[in-house]
Amino acid sequence: MKLRTLTLGLLSASALAFAAHAESITIATVNNGDMVRMQKLTDDFTKANPDIQLNWVTLEENVLRERVTTDIATKGGQYDVMTIGTYEVPIWAKQSWLLPLDKLGDDYDVKDIIPAIAGGLSVDGKLYAAPFYGESSFVMYRKDLMEKAGLKMPDAPTWDFIKQAADKMTDRANGVNGVCLRGKAGWGENMAFLTAMSNSFGARWFDENWKPQFDQPEWKKTLQFYVDLMKADGPEGASSNGFNENLALFQQGKCGMWIDATVAASFVSDPKASQVADKVGYALAPDNGLGKRGNWLWAWSLAVPAGTKKADAAEKFVSWATSKHYAELVAAKEGWANVPPGTRSSLYANAEYQKAAPFAKMTLDSINAADPTHPTVKPVPYVGVQFVAIPEFQGLGTTVGQLFSAALAGQSSVDDALKQAQDAATAAMTEGGYIK
Repeated sequence: MKLRTLTLGLLSASALAFAAHAESITIATVNNGDMVRMQKLTDDFTKANPDIQLNWVTLEENVLRERVTTDIATKGGQYDVMTIGTYEVPIWAKQSWLLPLDKLGDDYDVKDIIPAIAGGLSVDGKLYAAPFYGESSFVMYRKDLMEKAGLKMPDAPTWDFIKQAADKMTDRANGVNGVCLRGKAGWGENMAFLTAMSNSFGARWFDENWKPQFDQPEWKKTLQFYVDLMKADGPEGASSNGFNENLALFQQGKCGMWIDATVAASFVSDPKASQVADKVGYALAPDNGLGKRGNWLWAWSLAVPAGTKKADAAEKFVSWATSKHYAELVAAKEGWANVPPGTRSSLYANAEYQKAAPFAKMTLDSINAADPTHPTVKPVPYVGVQFVAIPEFQGLGTTVGQLFSAALAGQSSVDDALKQAQDAATAAMTEGGYIK
């Protein structure tokens, strides 16, 4: 009896000692499909790291951005790992808000990260966020509807061709919209699409002296083309549709074309989720013959805020979630086509991935075609393809996004939306000291 009591006492003491040493880290992430899948696979991490417990905060894109920005700017300390993008990383790193990722492990292979992606997540040669997936944007289209329309999608289409094809594919009686595009307001929602699109129309947010350019004809052509296209061939209520809403529409067979993130390819081609999985083709984002395509460059990445008290545990998780091992885990559980794309060169050299992912080459070509340092036809003082890499852009981009979403909804004219955007941008640049 004494031996049993002693044994139980030792076990209880061990359990208490383990609990005392276990760390609980909180991870803030976006509710995109790849991140949801990651949460389902974290048993692999916790088995290897039983002393680390994971807590998840999973949010819609706009809400996530607002929450993590507020937390890190106020040193709130709510999160130990943050899912952030290519826009935030260099700005926050320069503010000393992020920790450099210098303990990812000997087998992590930082050099394998695609240079275009790694460059946007580094400052002074140091990596401040590890890419979970990287993306550009391209055209996803229904091959059967394109054939029915008597057209053939070029590998590198123009916007005029997109308009022609959308007109012919639209069949409202049968619930088919010729094209689905983002309309939901947000600097990373409709303005990601519209800013990238505007580059191909020759527009820019600011001239070389930071003077806003929404009063110029290139922006008028961009926004008018977009609004007219969506009214003629887009879905009802398009001003409320972001990435996830358009993904659902395309998977349900309600879009002839969808121009959006390359990461969507694995979802629209997944027969478990998509009714049109065997009918999807891919093409580069459209252009207007001016030397720039309407494609962006982005990476949803995992970063460790400087305010965390659990940096080592947080970096262990970041290393696991963005490693070659994780890619192999997803491949084993879900198939190679569902491995998070756009981060590692080795993935695109993998014959199994190339065979399983017909969109692989077009994804890599789209990523490599985007140039954040020269995003526009005319010269600009900023970097960033679908955003302007200055702190003021987050608030200004959302304001302009709301104005353009209202124009799409018919609540204001294109001219009024552009005038208000010009006024808002001028005020922001004046307040920020960019112009007088």
